[in-house]
Amino acid sequence: MFFFICFLAQSQTLAIKDLNTGEPLEYVTLYSQRPINSGVSNANGEVDIASFSSAEKIEIRLYGYKTLIKSYEDLKKEGFVLYLSPTTIFLQQAVVSATRWSQSRQEIPSKITTISREEIELLNPQTAADILGISGEVFIQKSQQGGGSPMVRGFSTNRLLYTVDGIRMNTAIYRSGNLHNVISLDPFATENTEVFFGPGAIIYGSDAIGAVMSFQTLRPELILNNEKNISGNITLRSNTANKEKTGHVHLKYGGEKWAGVSSLSLNSFDDLKMGTKGPDEFLRLVFVERINDQDQIIENNNPRIQIPSGYDQFNIMQKIRFSPNTKWDFQYAFHYSETSLFSRYDRLIRFRPDGTPRSAEWKYGPQSWMMNHFKVSHISNSSLFDQMTLNLAYQKFEESRIDRNFNNPIRRTRVENVDAYSANLDFLKELPSKRAKLFYGIEGVLNDVVSIGNDENIETGEVLRGASRYPDSQWASYAMYASYQQKISMKSLIQTGLRYNRFLLNADFSNNLAFYPLPFEKSKNEDGAFNVNFGWVYTPNDDWILHANFSTGFRTPNVDDIGKVFDSEPGTVMIPNPNLKPEYAYNFEFNAGKVISENIMIDLTAYITRLDNALVRRESTLNGKDSILYDGELSRVLALQNAAFVRIIGLQAALEIKFSNYLTFSSKLNIQKGREETEDGLSSPSRHAPPTFGVSRLEFKKGNFRAQLFSEYSGGFSFLQLPLEERGKPELYAKDENGNPYSPSWATINLKGFYKFNDFLSLSGGVENFTNIRYRTYSSGIAAPGRNLIFALIANF
Repeated sequence: MFFFICFLAQSQTLAIKDLNTGEPLEYVTLYSQRPINSGVSNANGEVDIASFSSAEKIEIRLYGYKTLIKSYEDLKKEGFVLYLSPTTIFLQQAVVSATRWSQSRQEIPSKITTISREEIELLNPQTAADILGISGEVFIQKSQQGGGSPMVRGFSTNRLLYTVDGIRMNTAIYRSGNLHNVISLDPFATENTEVFFGPGAIIYGSDAIGAVMSFQTLRPELILNNEKNISGNITLRSNTANKEKTGHVHLKYGGEKWAGVSSLSLNSFDDLKMGTKGPDEFLRLVFVERINDQDQIIENNNPRIQIPSGYDQFNIMQKIRFSPNTKWDFQYAFHYSETSLFSRYDRLIRFRPDGTPRSAEWKYGPQSWMMNHFKVSHISNSSLFDQMTLNLAYQKFEESRIDRNFNNPIRRTRVENVDAYSANLDFLKELPSKRAKLFYGIEGVLNDVVSIGNDENIETGEVLRGASRYPDSQWASYAMYASYQQKISMKSLIQTGLRYNRFLLNADFSNNLAFYPLPFEKSKNEDGAFNVNFGWVYTPNDDWILHANFSTGFRTPNVDDIGKVFDSEPGTVMIPNPNLKPEYAYNFEFNAGKVISENIMIDLTAYITRLDNALVRRESTLNGKDSILYDGELSRVLALQNAAFVRIIGLQAALEIKFSNYLTFSSKLNIQKGREETEDGLSSPSRHAPPTFGVSRLEFKKGNFRAQLFSEYSGGFSFLQLPLEERGKPELYAKDENGNPYSPSWATINLKGFYKFNDFLSLSGGVENFTNIRYRTYSSGIAAPGRNLIFALIANF
């Protein structure tokens, strides 16, 4: 029906170039309020502006360039060719994650960080988790090389939300332990990434407590002026720390009304090699091999090589776009990602009191993710909305866990499948007479969880049904929201929002009653949640920005919370609790950004967050018993309960100094302190509040050459500063003089460079961890790479 009601329209191309070099500029954002419209320039620096024909003010922005405000008639007088001049430093930036619509930072009462395609090209992150890490404001924990669990403002795992092209990626089995699902995303197919700090519940719903991490993948670009065009990229990359072999190719093609993008990436990572200078506790002295049907402990010839930690991965993406005119746009996207088996390294470095390994093998099975996404965008002059977007998505997730104890022939395999369906209908309406905007919409999400288990005797080949990790379940969420933005003066605006969310969780535990004597067979959770926010932005001039914001967030119990049985650490076992309620977050933050003399910028954000009704692990009983036999070991019974509060207070600081048009220094520092209520009514450091961390960069950019010298660094935690839960994992940490675990501080020195020989060929490379230190980021099970030489060859056509 949408296709048939469309009508044809003429196009007008605007070409945007760099004032100094004359090179076309990609990703330039155009935005007008009357009429409400937006556009982005393609790789040729071109954008169709026919829909702006009546606009008197068009804001034209690109990070690193001076913002211009032009009318359509101005652009017409200039022959529809526009030159942008590089800026010193400025505070304005276009962002999308705050409301799902493109806006200037000056309209957002929250802190948002953008990671650009240019940064990704220069710094060469291996995974999507590493993309978040290069921001300098997201701390990354890794249990294995095939991992990456972000920590933001003292929250992690299922208290953070991931979106891909605006689609919710979190599922009903996202756990409170460290997650690695973000590695399913392809860094090469990522156009830009935004991190929205603090609760984002008004727009995104459950889980958006600490942050929303929004990944925008490559977009199909319409080709203007009746030209048929094919462009693309081929990248080959390798390094020395894990002998990486990576290849990527993507193609962009199309015409005036249709376009497409095809992308393919292949990755192969060998076992990871750590540095030479650091705690000996991190060395991999021995590992287990199965030889002649016996588990044998093998001495590692090179203890710096973390055996086994290698894995392979491939990603494919296909997008098709049809835009019959300036009013309608239709896009379909297909994403698929799959890894090989890879070992959970932190479980392989646990030893029993007699010195033998606890596990002979502990692997994650192939992790796969598929998404089908259909998006419809429409511009209208109706009384109800100016812009409308419909997003329909179906995602399929599969993950598994495979483990076997040392000298035990029983290999346990647990496989989880999640079918995730979502629908979002979002509207934007400008109210010119009131100098206001209204954002509103509805959302529906359904997750269908199927979990199976089997136990295989590797000596006889016999396979029996085993306990599954989760009950078979359905988790559903339905919501409506509205957000209102009002300019109260030319320098000040307020924004307020409201969301009501209803969730339902049905779980069937009958698949596990033969293995665990649970006192219930089925459970049903149903509840609702109200969330509000109120923010204020004040911009006295282009050199100042102030914002204050109060917001709430929530997380509804999911299948992982209410239904799983697992060992969190040796000697304990987690059991299901079907009586959980949502946890609520209350956040207040204040931000001040100032540009001094056009070449110095200081940005400070202070925040405090309190999480009530927090889901935490507490001692429990099963059929009146406080301990049960689990995996052959008498284990203390624990269960998640709404039994605590978490309080986080922190400061995010950024400094940028532009010495000249070629040389820039920048630094970011993150300080967060968290306290979590303990079972005895006292408090302990919060597990997901890492030590103080940051990054400092010195960047040189001239012509076709870019180089960056930078240091990444983190403070440490003494034994007394470690959260109580982390003290029970001594295998992750170094030992102090008393033999107690502690997390050492660390700092690395790194150098990256990028040179563009011509329009076709570029070279990227560098050295990471130049001083070759041996370290683990806080709470990580695998040591970070030692000195690492990176080389990438890039061909564009």
